[in-house]
Order: sequence, then structure tokens, then C-alpha cells
Amino acid sequence: MNELNKSTPSTKLYLEIVEKLRQMIESDGLVSGDKIPSERELSDRLNAGRSSIREALRALELLGLIETRRGEGTFIRDYQDHNLIKLLGTFFLQDPKVKQDLAETKEYLEISCLRNVISSTSEQELQHFLIWATEQEFSDDEFFTKLVALNSNFLMERIWTIVNSYAKAANQVIEAIEYDSYIRFVHLMIERNTNQAISHYLKNIRKISNNK
Repeated sequence: MNELNKSTPSTKLYLEIVEKLRQMIESDGLVSGDKIPSERELSDRLNAGRSSIREALRALELLGLIETRRGEGTFIRDYQDHNLIKLLGTFFLQDPKVKQDLAETKEYLEISCLRNVISSTSEQELQHFLIWATEQEFSDDEFFTKLVALNSNFLMERIWTIVNSYAKAANQVIEAIEYDSYIRFVHLMIERNTNQAISHYLKNIRKISNNK
């Protein structure tokens, strides 16, 4: 059997094995709670040494993606928290071009969600959003998590959630926000003024990230 790497497992090796595990889990139709194959079977199927498999599984367990039950085996845990994204982000989100592409993609998704919210969200839901925004302090992340959840396209919400997780891993987090700008932003949504809302978003909401 050819080892993926005969030396101590490297970062690259971990990611190679993780990706092969992901593909295997998908092809086998495994879901949260299902048992994964033994180290020996994984070694055969993934064409990797058992020591490498063991180290990769240990890393995944530390991330909370799998769990080992004594006397039973290793099982898949719930992936909803996207903890793996933090691991991957540590390695490939250091490239300035990748980080710029990530910021642009996040803005594109937020503008698309904004359009959907303005066109399809009820007056009552928007008023509840305004009340929430005016009655408490919030972070940029919390604000857009609520905004994106209001949009009618569930798939877009899920994609934004993943992209936003990558942005956090890349430390693209807005710490200081101007609350008045966010409140004005919500009022523009209530007024169904798409063009002004987008303009306000670009000039007053995302200006902080763009100037970094």
C-alpha cells in the first residue's frame, strides 16, 4: 500500500484525508449518528497508512465532527456548526486574493438577500426587525444573520452562512459599528427603496470593511 505521506502527518496530509473522508461519507450516504468504517477499512479505502488515518480521526474528533464510543466504534456528529471551516480557514484564507474574493462574495450575497427581503418580506416581519435593532446592541454578524434569515431563498441563506463562517476564520469581522447607519438601513427596507438601500449598504455599512 502506498502511503499518502510516510513522515509525520502534515497539514496538507490532514486536509487530503479529511477531503477523502468527506467524499466517502457523501458517497456512502452517511448522516449524523451513523457509524463510520474502522481504521483498517478506512486505511484500505483511502489508500493511507493507519497511523495517518488515526491522526486525522483524532483531529476531527477534537473539532467535534466525530465521536468515539468505547466498545462501539466511531460515529458522525452533527455538522451544522461548520467547525471544520475554522480549520480549513487557518490554512488557505491567508492569501490576500482569496480574502478579497471572499469579501466580495459575501457582499454579493448580502445584496441579493437584501433585494429578496425588500421584495418579499412582510411589513410585520420588517417592523419586528426594526424593533429588535432599536432595542438592543448588536454586532454586524448578528444583524446580517437576522437579515439573511428574512430572505425567501433558503439556499442563499445557507450559502451565506458558510461564506460568513469563512470570513470569521479569515478574521474579516467588523468590531465597531455605527448603529444609526443600521437603523437607517432597516427603514429603507421598510420603505421598499431597493436602490437607496443598496447604496446605503455600500457607503455606510460596508465602508469599514472596504477601508481595511
